[in-house]
Amino acid sequence: MSDKTAGGRPGNLPSQTRSFIGRLEELGRLERELDPGAGTGRLVSVIGTGGVGKTRLALRAAGRIDGAYPDGAWLVELSPLHTAGLVGLAVVEALRLTDRSTRPVTEVVAEWAEGKRLLLVLDSCEHVLAGCVDFVEELLPLLPGLRVLVTSREPLGLPGEHVLHLDPLPIADDAVALFADRAAETGRTLDDSDRPVVEAVCRRLDGIPLAIELAAVRLGGITLDQLSGLLGERLPSRLDLLAAREGEGPPRHQTLRTAIGWSHELCAPLERLLWARLSVFAGGFCVSAADAVCAGGPLPADLIPGLLARLVEQSIVGRHPTDPARYRLLDTVREFGTDWLRALGEEHTVRLRHRDHYRWLARQGCAEWNTARQAAWCERVLTEHANLRAAMDCALTGSDGRVALAMASDIGFLWRHCGYVRDARHCLDQAMAADSAPGPDRTRAVWTRGAVALLQGDLEAAANWAVRCADAAREEADPAAVVAALYLRGGQLALSGRLSEAVDVLAGAPRLPVRGDWLGAAQLQVRVALSYAYLLRGEQERARAVAEEVRAASLACGESWAGAFADGLVAQIDLARGDIGASVANARTALAGHGLLHNTVGAAMALDVLAAGIGAAGDGRRAARLLGIGERVWELTGRAQMDSPDLIATRRSYELRVRGEIGDPAYEKAYEEGRTMAYEEGLDYAAHSHSR
Repeated sequence: MSDKTAGGRPGNLPSQTRSFIGRLEELGRLERELDPGAGTGRLVSVIGTGGVGKTRLALRAAGRIDGAYPDGAWLVELSPLHTAGLVGLAVVEALRLTDRSTRPVTEVVAEWAEGKRLLLVLDSCEHVLAGCVDFVEELLPLLPGLRVLVTSREPLGLPGEHVLHLDPLPIADDAVALFADRAAETGRTLDDSDRPVVEAVCRRLDGIPLAIELAAVRLGGITLDQLSGLLGERLPSRLDLLAAREGEGPPRHQTLRTAIGWSHELCAPLERLLWARLSVFAGGFCVSAADAVCAGGPLPADLIPGLLARLVEQSIVGRHPTDPARYRLLDTVREFGTDWLRALGEEHTVRLRHRDHYRWLARQGCAEWNTARQAAWCERVLTEHANLRAAMDCALTGSDGRVALAMASDIGFLWRHCGYVRDARHCLDQAMAADSAPGPDRTRAVWTRGAVALLQGDLEAAANWAVRCADAAREEADPAAVVAALYLRGGQLALSGRLSEAVDVLAGAPRLPVRGDWLGAAQLQVRVALSYAYLLRGEQERARAVAEEVRAASLACGESWAGAFADGLVAQIDLARGDIGASVANARTALAGHGLLHNTVGAAMALDVLAAGIGAAGDGRRAARLLGIGERVWELTGRAQMDSPDLIATRRSYELRVRGEIGDPAYEKAYEEGRTMAYEEGLDYAAHSHSR
């Protein structure tokens, strides 16, 4: 996901590709209340029944006003969440803060956003309302420059909340216009003679936009009069009973559910079944995942692509806005599908299929992590994050602790290496508390948990996990696992400043053939840690020799994670030797490798070295910009220079040298130019800065 909007400003608001009809009064009110120069609403909530257009209105207003927020308007999609406690984590992920500390997420966001002016759009809060209340209540008083726009079926109920109750569209004007616009997308052009029937259709649908859109799309296969007749009949069936069985919610909500049920009834039987089964996906899905999870019984896999295309044509399923190969369901449509899946008695079975599909996916990712497929697996993990989290939640709430441990060991490993450190810690802690059976899964889980502790700077915990991992590896009697365990102990000693002890532990690791799975990655990380310890001890020749070994092994495996760190270490050694050209080249290579895997800590470290090299080459202004870019990336990690006194002192020396060469005014100007660049923009500048 980009951290710049289509207009080049910070933020992540999606592009609005469909026409926006009506709501001018509500849109104007939201813009006025969200205007930081005039509005008084720091917390504004758009409230209404499902399908009434809350999200579309909020995004439209945020997109029109985002220029007033120099630090961006940020969408946080909450519909994939299953527990209220994950709201803060969803905000951190939307802001692209790859914080690796153990601090509360509100503290992380507050520190990053201090002094900034930004808008948060919390979308679909109703099912995690308590988590939203807690998060907003704690954060708003800390950040005067923050405003929050909420969409929900009910208000947060906080003091100072400005509530906009969103009603259905007026029938005679906006509802008819919306129907005509969506009908035109099917190739059906309406004229004035159709207006009475269109008004009658919109009136039966209570002016609810989603219901109107679902009805209008049917004109691709039936006439307007047929559509009106079907709606008039209301299709009494099991679907209507399902739509009304809860007996709760406002009448308009029941109208929407009945309209969705009507659309459901017009689907072919296998289309209905696929719709129900697709409801288990979180965030989105691809065709192959739909095949794996939804096929079975009367629904063969070879029919799924065609059935999926039909559901897209009927606006039941939508294409993902940023990835045309992926699909998703609107929240209200998914809810109906879930209800129908439950009524069919299939919910538990299909959720287990979903769990097992992503269990297999994560196992494959770990098995191939240390190969040329590493970057592809990283992209897969990022794309499927919501589904992996949902599958992990399913396993953790199930009765089979062995399955939960196996999944946590695999998914946790992938999350640790792809930036989801907090998620990794959460699932590993829960899974290991529920099952302690020895074996390869337990060893991988303990190793990953210790590696998470190292990244979070929790050195006391890392020492404990190192001991437990060594014990587990000895029980397993796998020599590669024994080597992997040494990474935890040696890394913990190195980060604690006990460099001689760290070198003894890491240098004593047996040299085994590097494997292609997760253990191979751990083997390479042992050598990276050893090179780092040598460098901190001032033993540059030994540091370089080990780093070159890692580079060669990385190239042979096809992986990039450890290799990029080794490139950065070599760049530091080149810089210390005075080989400026080689240092700059190696720092750029490191930056490219870290960028490929979205490794913000690695990218930040490479940027610091690159800035020093560019400065030593005589281009102080460009070096200052790179230092500003690096500062922004370090901010995203939550731990500047990983809280390492050595790294902090080294960066400080770079800053002082560049400042002394070009003077304070020029330094401050260039530094700020870099610091205000978005993440991708900054990395692109760094990669090509020699030509600018």
